Amino acid sequence: MNLKKILIAPFVFLVRVYQVAISPLTPAACRYSPTCSQYTVEALKKHGIIKGGWLAIKRIASCHPWGGSGYDPVP
Repeated sequence: MNLKKILIAPFVFLVRVYQVAISPLTPAACRYSPTCSQYTVEALKKHGIIKGGWLAIKRIASCHPWGGSGYDPVP
């Protein structure tokens, strides 16, 4: 297992816990496809903890009624 996978594993785990335990209990509210949680996991796996984390933070911050919407894949 390489260092990148080891560093992102706890964050991916936390997102997966959210997806399984918390998200089903709340109404669907994400304005994007893929959802913000899916986007976060993809960004972390593709870009690592620093850039992927920054992309995830920017995406989550824009997910509100006055923000963007639609298809927005990980760059």
